[in-house]
Amino acid sequence: MDRKQMCVANVKYKKPTDDDAKRAKNLLKYLTYRDSRDGYVKQRAGMERWIDHGMGSSVGEIAQRCDDLRSEHVLTFSLVINPNPELTAMIPFEQRERFVRELTENVVEEFFDERGLDTGIEYSYVLHHRNSTDPQSPGLHDPHTHVVLPGTVFDEEHGQRVPLFFSQNRKVNHIDMLHRVTEHETAVLLECYVGLNWEKRYDALDAARTAQRAITEEPAHGSVELEDDGFDFWVGTRRTDEQTSATGYYRTIEDDEVEFRPLIGGLKHDEAELLARLLHSEIGGDFAALRQLAKGINEMNGAEREAFFADVRRLDFSPSTPEPDLDIDINF
Repeated sequence: MDRKQMCVANVKYKKPTDDDAKRAKNLLKYLTYRDSRDGYVKQRAGMERWIDHGMGSSVGEIAQRCDDLRSEHVLTFSLVINPNPELTAMIPFEQRERFVRELTENVVEEFFDERGLDTGIEYSYVLHHRNSTDPQSPGLHDPHTHVVLPGTVFDEEHGQRVPLFFSQNRKVNHIDMLHRVTEHETAVLLECYVGLNWEKRYDALDAARTAQRAITEEPAHGSVELEDDGFDFWVGTRRTDEQTSATGYYRTIEDDEVEFRPLIGGLKHDEAELLARLLHSEIGGDFAALRQLAKGINEMNGAEREAFFADVRRLDFSPSTPEPDLDIDINF
C-alpha cells in the first residue's frame, strides 16, 4: 500500500493573543465534550478523557499550562493522529482504542527523540470515536486523537525553556519527519495487532476493489441528467472490508474519474455480487428505479432479508443463459 495513506498527522498552532487564547480554550472544551461535530460525550466523575503527560487532564489545567509554557509567538501546538480507518478495521474492535493510544504516545515520543530533544516534551491527548465520512465507505469506525503541545521545550544545554518550532526548509523539514515517524510507528503496531501479513491483506483488499471497479470499462448501465450536469453509472459492488461488501453504483465525477456510492451495505461478498446482477437486470438503466429498489431492500427486517437472499441465490446469472428467470417480487 501507499505508506502515506497509513495515518494522518497534522500540526496546527495558536498564537499567544487574547483572541487565540479564547479560541484555544473553546477548542479544548469542544475536544473534551465532543467526539465529532454531532457526537456529544457525557462526562462522568473518574472518567477523565484527557491522558496527561505533563499538560494537564482538564480544560482549566491544560489552558493554564499552555499559558505558562507559551513562547513569544506560539501559545500551543496541536496534533491530530488519525490512522486509516480501513487499517483500523483489521484490528478487533475491543483493541482499537488501545492501538490508537499506543500509536499516539509512540509517535509523539519518537518524533521528539528523533529531533534530539532528550528531555522529552509535555503533552496531553484525548481520544475521539467517530465514523468515517468517505463517500465510498461511509460509517467505518474512525478512532483518532487530538494532542496538545506547549509553545516551548526545556533545553538542557541552556538550562531553560526555548521556543518549540516546526521547520520546513532545505536544511530540516520537521513535518516530513513527523510523517515518516508516524508511518513507521503505524507499521510496527499493525504487525503487533494484526500480524506480519497486514500489508498483504490490505493489498488483497485493494486488488479486489480494482477488479470490481473494472465494470466501469464496460458500457454504462445508465445515465442521469441534471440541470447543470449529469453522470453515467454502473451498478456494481465494492469491498468495504475483509468481511463485508456493499452493493451500489459507480459514477463518473470530475475529469472522467469514477467513484463508488454504496446503497446497501453490510453484505457478504457473494450476496453483494448477486444483488448487483439482479438490480442491473431489473432497472433497465433507470437510476430512480435503482434507488427505489435499494431503499426497499434496506427496509427489510432480518427474516425478510434472509428469505430474499435465499431466493436470489437460486437465480442463474451464468453468461450462457440469455435471460435469467427473475421470479422474485422486488417491487416496493
